[in-house]
Amino acid sequence: MLKNKKLRILVALSIIPGFGCRRVFNLIKQLDDPEEIFGLSKRKLRTVEGIGEASALSLLSFDDWEKVDQIITETENNGSKILTLLDPEYPPLLKQIYDPPVLFWLKGDPEALSKPGVAVVGTRNTSAYGRNMAKNLTKDLAEQGLCIFSGLAYGIDAIAHKTALEHNAPTVAVLGSGIDNLYPKKNAALANEIVKSGGAVITEYPLGTNPDAGNFPVRNRIVSGMSLGVLVVESGIKGGSMITADLGLDQNREVFAVPHPLGNPSGTGCNYLIKRGAAKLVQTVDDILVELPIDASTKDKNPIPEESKPNWQDKELDDSSVKVCEALEEKAYQIDDLSDKVGINTSQLLVALLQLEMEGLVQQKAGKIFELK
Repeated sequence: MLKNKKLRILVALSIIPGFGCRRVFNLIKQLDDPEEIFGLSKRKLRTVEGIGEASALSLLSFDDWEKVDQIITETENNGSKILTLLDPEYPPLLKQIYDPPVLFWLKGDPEALSKPGVAVVGTRNTSAYGRNMAKNLTKDLAEQGLCIFSGLAYGIDAIAHKTALEHNAPTVAVLGSGIDNLYPKKNAALANEIVKSGGAVITEYPLGTNPDAGNFPVRNRIVSGMSLGVLVVESGIKGGSMITADLGLDQNREVFAVPHPLGNPSGTGCNYLIKRGAAKLVQTVDDILVELPIDASTKDKNPIPEESKPNWQDKELDDSSVKVCEALEEKAYQIDDLSDKVGINTSQLLVALLQLEMEGLVQQKAGKIFELK
């Protein structure tokens, strides 16, 4: 009964005009007992970050509990459940983002949401190269026991989900519509298979919500927010995958991109992310795994063998490369800071770093940060 009270409160907050995710999150954080929310004075509400006069009055005047109960009943009738910020099954990584959803509708196993995993995203209009890379990299991630997060869209998303299922890995699909209004409808069988396999299908959009174009960029923060990292397999310069990559960076997630041949329009976004240092170039799954904070227990019985670390002091390096390695012995440096540290202009420094990367001595991380391997 206690949980039902909290559920009613969170559902109510989700439908009050003027109360976005961030305001509700701040409100919940400030109270020891969320059941006190509807008994707070306007003065107390105004002390919460982001709650002004209008939003405080909206909460104080709320009285549509009949609608709240209707939403809960319709959810039960639909065979789905509502997971809220107050539930222990709410994914902890998602709770860390700026605007975590107050609640979402779920079909499947809520435990899948908290499994360590990677968001695999990309264009709907795939090339043969993109499809192959999506299958191969998702397979390798799945074999490491990682969950695959994506958006159930045509193209790379669907390939990622299907590949995860083929290799018995959990996978989670995040919708841009109501859970009773699955989109795209042709992927309904795939969604059912995800649920049956121990994965989950979720959405923050209420029952009956249509798949409006504006919903998808918003839902992408959930795809990246549940993940340890975001892998962009194939994408043009614009589109949902690029938005997910930017959201991942904002959420302090690792971002990875697959390089594409020049002249391939469906891969220009990946090349752009790599070029500006916003994503790490991925050739093999090792390039992803080395950046993720994953326990050894997460990996399968045949983990990728760890290579012995190369020692730069055993190599014959020129003076510039020696200076760079000596600096990186202390700590990782962003390219501009490293340039100041070693007294080498950025253009020359990039050449030296590229040579060191090719020799396996240095690696680049997102944001043009370099470190010794």
